[in-house]
Amino acid sequence: MPRSADPANPPRPDPSRPVPASRSAPDPGALLAWYDRHRRRLPWRAEAGVRQDPYRVFLSEIMLQQTNVVTVTPYYAAFLARWPTVAALAGAPLEDVLSAWAGLGYYARARNLHACARAVVERHGGAFPDTEAALLELPGIGPYTAAAIAAIAFERRAAAVDGNWERVIARLFAVEEALPKAKARLRALALTLLPSSRHGDFAQAMMDLGATLCTPRKPACALCPWRTNCAAHAAGAPERYPVKAAKAARPTRQGVAFLAVRADGAVLVRSRPPRGLLGGMSEVPSTDWIEGGPADPALAAPMALEWQPLNATVGHVFSHFALELAIWRARAPAVTPAPAGHRWVRPEGFDAEAFPSVMRKVLEYIG
Repeated sequence: MPRSADPANPPRPDPSRPVPASRSAPDPGALLAWYDRHRRRLPWRAEAGVRQDPYRVFLSEIMLQQTNVVTVTPYYAAFLARWPTVAALAGAPLEDVLSAWAGLGYYARARNLHACARAVVERHGGAFPDTEAALLELPGIGPYTAAAIAAIAFERRAAAVDGNWERVIARLFAVEEALPKAKARLRALALTLLPSSRHGDFAQAMMDLGATLCTPRKPACALCPWRTNCAAHAAGAPERYPVKAAKAARPTRQGVAFLAVRADGAVLVRSRPPRGLLGGMSEVPSTDWIEGGPADPALAAPMALEWQPLNATVGHVFSHFALELAIWRARAPAVTPAPAGHRWVRPEGFDAEAFPSVMRKVLEYIG
C-alpha cells in the first residue's frame, strides 16, 4: 500500500514518468490573458488601464514585505488616510510613523519608509525616480522593491522577483539548486520570461499566479495558464519546488521586563535606541535579552521600588530568535518622577506610543 504524502517532504520527480520532449517556453501572453480575467482587486492596485500612483506602490510594497495581504490592508488604508502623499509622510515625525506601524512587525521597514519618503522629497522634489538604478539609491529600497516600483508604476522592463515569482520559476524550470543560493539563477530565469510590454501587469500577474494557483501546498495546476510549460508539473512533483536548504535552529533568549505602575495608573516606559532591533520603538524597561537570561535582573531595574516577580512569562518570536520575558511588577506613588531617559504614560496615551507587539503583551499585566 503506498504511503500517504508527507507535505514536509514532497516526492521527487519520478524518472519513469514520461516528460513531453516538446515542452515549450512559457508564453508571457498566456499569463497576461489569465491575469486579465482573474486579477485580484487590491486596495493599492489600480484598475485595468489606469496609471499606478508610485507612492501607493511604494507604500504597499514596503508593507507587504514578509507580511500577508489581509494583515497589511487596514494599515495601508490608515497610512494613506493620514499621509496621502509622499510629501505628507516625509513631513511626519518618525515617532508618529512608528506608532502607526505598531503591530505590523519588522519595524525597520517603518524607519526605512520614512527615510525613503524624506529622500524622495529632498532629492527628487517629491517625485519618485522612474528607473531601477535611481530607485536603488534611495534608503530602504532593495532590488525587489526597486523592480516592483519601476515595473508597476513606470512600466519599466524589470523582474520584481519575490517569493511568489521564485516559486513559479523554480517549478517551471524544475530548479534543483536550493534557496537561498538559487536566487541568482531564479532571477536570471525570470529575465527570460519578461514580455515586450505591459511590464506592470506582468509583475502583478506573476504575484497573483503564485498567490492563488501556484501555492506552496496543493497548487491548482489544472487551472494554471502555464501548466503545459511547467517541468515540475510534467514530472508530477510541483510541491518539491522550490528546494529549500534546512533552516538553522532559532535560539531562545531570556530577559526580565520591569512593569512599574504609578498610583495614577501611569506606566514607566522609554524609547529604544534609534538603530537596531525595534529601533526607536517604545518599551517597558527590561534587562538585556540574552541566552540563559541575566544573572542578576535586579541590577537592571530602572528605579528603586519593591519589585515582585509575577508568575507570568511573555513569549515572542522574532525573525532570528525567540524571546521569553519574565515580568517583574512594582507600584510607585503618584508623585514619583521618571528617571532620566524614561517617562510615565497613562493607559489612555498608549495608542500614541510605538509599542511593538511584545510590549503590548507585557502591558496586559498592569494589574
